[in-house]
Amino acid sequence: MSEQNKTIASRFLDALWNKLDFAVVDELISSDYDGHSSADVHGPEGAKAIAFILRTAFPDFQFAIEDQIAEGDRVVTRWAGGGTHSGEFLGAPATGRYVTLTGITIFRIVDGKLRDGWTNEDLLGFMTQLGAIPQPGING
Repeated sequence: MSEQNKTIASRFLDALWNKLDFAVVDELISSDYDGHSSADVHGPEGAKAIAFILRTAFPDFQFAIEDQIAEGDRVVTRWAGGGTHSGEFLGAPATGRYVTLTGITIFRIVDGKLRDGWTNEDLLGFMTQLGAIPQPGING
């Protein structure tokens, strides 16, 4: 079961972030999905909306799984991604900079579908790379 769940989580993450393959997203995420991160995500439409926002600002964004551990109905994925900031993101105008984002997501999988997700991403580091937040320790 754990290997099956890792495959489900991997397919979902690749479809959502790398391919924008929303048919696979619909296949793998439950209608009552609850995602908890810097933005609460509900159901397949919520996941698609977050991916659309990110890919609008970073059209070349690509995502890679660094590590993955599964036990029972949980899959833990350490991931990294990056792309060129070509459009507005969270109020930050396009900079043309290539930036990276790292994080860890824990999914709970029920009956072959993602039911819950908890993500901790380095949004502070991401926004600092964009210049939207001053770097710590640097005086203006």
